[in-house]
Amino acid sequence: MGDDHMGVEADAEAATSDRSGSVDHRQELDIYPLSCYYFGSKEAIVFKEETLSDRINRMKSNYATYGLRTSVEAVILVELFKHPHLLLLQARNSIFMLPGGRLRPGESDVDGLRRKLSRKLSAEDGNETEWEECTKLFLVRLPESRKFIVPQNLKLLAVPLTQVHENHKTYGPVISGVPESLSKFSINIIDT
Repeated sequence: MGDDHMGVEADAEAATSDRSGSVDHRQELDIYPLSCYYFGSKEAIVFKEETLSDRINRMKSNYATYGLRTSVEAVILVELFKHPHLLLLQARNSIFMLPGGRLRPGESDVDGLRRKLSRKLSAEDGNETEWEECTKLFLVRLPESRKFIVPQNLKLLAVPLTQVHENHKTYGPVISGVPESLSKFSINIIDT
């Protein structure tokens, strides 16, 4: 997936001025209406069927073998009804996830995120390993228009940031903390 499709952003500070003349150290973020994007489906992603204790044992074994593993996840915003919405994947009608996943050994954060976004939200496929320890979030700046191809067993939802904020029970601690992380950005809704 090239840079012209989705911009995986590194953190950089930019100063802007508000009407009162005071300096606001928030970055600008342009978001586009959900109607600018196209959606399709592809073959389902196979999930492991395992118990929680099996997963914990597998993760402990992998940690002992490979050490700390990192996963990267994308924060992708769109506009719907004049409000910012976070794009989330939903599996099994109850599990919400940010698009992304675990890095391969030696893979950079940005390359891994591009690979994962390509696997989860486009027609290309890739392989993945099965453990995670550390999660890094990346703000992905969408272009004005893009096509998303989602696996058939996942739903891509646009969820209002106000619904996600501090809703730990439904979305978990990482996703429910995204609105607070976005508070350093000035979000501009672009009309098309």
